[in-house]
Amino acid sequence: MPAKLYPTLENILYEFTRSKTTIHEHKSVSGGSINNCFKLVTNVGLFFLKMNQADKYPGMFEAEIKGLELLIATEALTIPEVIEVGVFENKSFLLMKFMDSGQTTSDFWTIFGTQLAAMHQQTNESFGLNHANYIGSLKQVNNQHSDWVSFFIEERLEFQLRMARDNGEIGSDFSRMFEKLFHKLETLFPIEPPALVHGDLWGGNFMVNENGGPCIIDPAVYYGHREMDLAMSKLFGGFDQEFYHAYNFATPLEKSWEERVDVANLYPLMVHVNLFGGGYAKQVEDILKRFA
Repeated sequence: MPAKLYPTLENILYEFTRSKTTIHEHKSVSGGSINNCFKLVTNVGLFFLKMNQADKYPGMFEAEIKGLELLIATEALTIPEVIEVGVFENKSFLLMKFMDSGQTTSDFWTIFGTQLAAMHQQTNESFGLNHANYIGSLKQVNNQHSDWVSFFIEERLEFQLRMARDNGEIGSDFSRMFEKLFHKLETLFPIEPPALVHGDLWGGNFMVNENGGPCIIDPAVYYGHREMDLAMSKLFGGFDQEFYHAYNFATPLEKSWEERVDVANLYPLMVHVNLFGGGYAKQVEDILKRFA
């Protein structure tokens, strides 16, 4: 992080805190492969800064703020407070309050499951969103649809399928298997109203706040089928079983929801095919062979 950015950030923090702000130092913290992340140590507290290439990921942080604001409005889960988004010498930045991490309480997973269920109660007339955003470093298109299956096919699976085909990650056999699956989706997913979903809910996108409760970060929000968040949470090992029990107690899922987990996860898996290639295409193929 360039030290010449300090005055800009100090002015922003002055407007936020109404106190003269001095940044004493910045420390690098983990933030994935897309962003450079820093903890800012100041005379008025700790803050969190994310930065990336403005020309490479245009509008990423602006879209992230919109998503965070939607999640904050539900008052269901703890969300880090956003301060400002801006650009400095072709570097986009997102400035937020720094959230200290703590130790999980004994009822952490119960609280998490119950709060996510409450968040999913926020609904909308259509599936999708009134703006595009990102999932990882890929653009996420959210054109709105009146039904879940058409949204899932056109804005999620077909979009990623075209990208993978154009990049040479998959062959025509994949397209044929996807086409067969598309004809079956109508009978697979239960009809439910659109739910506000986090959109990228895996173990790396939640943290334990200083009070020992759950806090969600780095969303890829849209109004979708709530099973998408539950499925994504199982993609890389899964959350504690109490999380699913608490969620199901608060807002019961269809008994067959776990049978659809792999189908729902075709979307994040195709995202990983387009980002990383490798063995993710084999995982997609295995799922398609079972369901298509």
